[in-house]
Amino acid sequence: MGPGPDDLHKPLGQSEPAARVAGGVLDVRAWLIGGAALSACAAVAAVALYGDPNGGRPRAVARIETVKPPQVADATASIAQGAPAADRLAERPPAAQTAGEVERATGVKVTRAGGGDAPGAMIIQLDQPASGISLAPAPDRRLSERSRHGVLPRIGPDGARPVDVYARPVVLSQRVKRDAPRIALIVGGLGLSSATTTSALEKLPAEVSFAFAPYGEDVAGEARRARERGHETFLQAPMESFDAPRSDPGPHTLKTDSAPDQATADLHWLMTRFSGYVGLVNFLGAKFLANDSALTPMLRELSARGLAFIDDATAPQSLALDAAGRIGLPSARADIVIDADPRPEAIEAALVRLEAQARQKGVALGFANALPASIDRVSRFARALEQRGVALVPASAMLNAGPSVSARRPAAQ
Repeated sequence: MGPGPDDLHKPLGQSEPAARVAGGVLDVRAWLIGGAALSACAAVAAVALYGDPNGGRPRAVARIETVKPPQVADATASIAQGAPAADRLAERPPAAQTAGEVERATGVKVTRAGGGDAPGAMIIQLDQPASGISLAPAPDRRLSERSRHGVLPRIGPDGARPVDVYARPVVLSQRVKRDAPRIALIVGGLGLSSATTTSALEKLPAEVSFAFAPYGEDVAGEARRARERGHETFLQAPMESFDAPRSDPGPHTLKTDSAPDQATADLHWLMTRFSGYVGLVNFLGAKFLANDSALTPMLRELSARGLAFIDDATAPQSLALDAAGRIGLPSARADIVIDADPRPEAIEAALVRLEAQARQKGVALGFANALPASIDRVSRFARALEQRGVALVPASAMLNAGPSVSARRPAAQ
C-alpha cells in the first residue's frame, strides 16, 4: 500500500502528526503569542496587587571605564618608546627620593647600627616600646654544654656568644635624641630574698640589668622571670676579700690560693646555677681582683665561653679591666656604687653624680645593691631620665664603651 498524503510530514517513529486540534496542526506562533499575553496579564496583576517597587523613581545607567593613572601610562609609553633610563626616571612625579626624605615624610624613626645617617646603614631597627622587647630564650641549645655540675654556657658552633645572644638590645625612645647621654644601671644581690627580687621586678624598668647571687633557693626561676620581664641578667660570682675568712661570701668562693683544677671546678659550679646571663659581676673580691695570677685564668675561661665581666667598683685595687683588655674579654667597670652609703639622702646624691657624669662623658654605669631604699630611689630616678633627655640603656651596652667605663678609675666613694 502506498504512502498516504500525510506520510511525508510525519516525524520518524510516530504514527500521528505532532499535535492536532480540531483536525489541524497548532501554529507555534499562536503558542508564543498566547504565552506573551499571559505573562503581561500576570505582570499587571502583580503591580495591581503589590505595587511597582520602582514606580516613580528616577533611574539612570552609568558607564564604568577603567583608565590607567597618568604617571603609569606615561612611564609605560616611555619604556615602549625605548627612552633612556635617566629620562624615564625624570618623568616620575615628585616624591621622596632618599631614605632620609622617606623618614621625614612618614615620621618613622630609624635607629641605625653605628649611628650612621641614611642611607649608609645596611641594618635598621624601628623604635618600639621597651616593654615590647622579648629577650632570646634561655638556655639556647647552641650555647649550652653539659657538665657534672649542670649546664655551662659556651660559644656556639656557629660562633654565637652568650654575651651577644642574651643581651638586651638597645632601643632608644623617639623622645630622646640619638646623641643623648646614656646611663646604665645594675642592681645586684638579687635571688637571695624572694620578696626583694619581686619588689625589683615590680618597680624597676626593664632596661635596668639584674645581677643574681648563686645561692638563692629558686635563683634559676627568678632569673628566668627577670628575663621574661625584659631584664638582662648577670651572675654575681663570690670572690675572696682581704678580710677572709671573716667575710666569707659562701661555698665555691673564688680564692687566690686555689689549685687550678679546684679554681675551675668552683667557677663551673657557680656558672651552672642558672642560664641566660650575659656575663659575671664580682661579689666582694678585693683580694682576688688584685691578684693577677688568680684573676687572669678566670677571665680567660669567661672569654673562652663567650661571656663578659663587669667590675662593680667596690675594689679600688682591681686589675680586672687591664687583664680583660689583654685577652680581649668584653668588660666594663661601674663609675659609681650608688648605695656605698645606704642612707637615702646619700643614694640620691650618688644618682645626681651619676647623671652629671653621663652628661659630661656621654655614658655612665651605676651599680646598686638590692636594698629597699636603693630599689625605690633607683626606680624613680630611672623612670624620670627620659623626661630629662637621658637615655636608659642595659649594662651590656657599656661593655668597652668609652673611657668612663673602660679605663677611668672611679672616684673615692
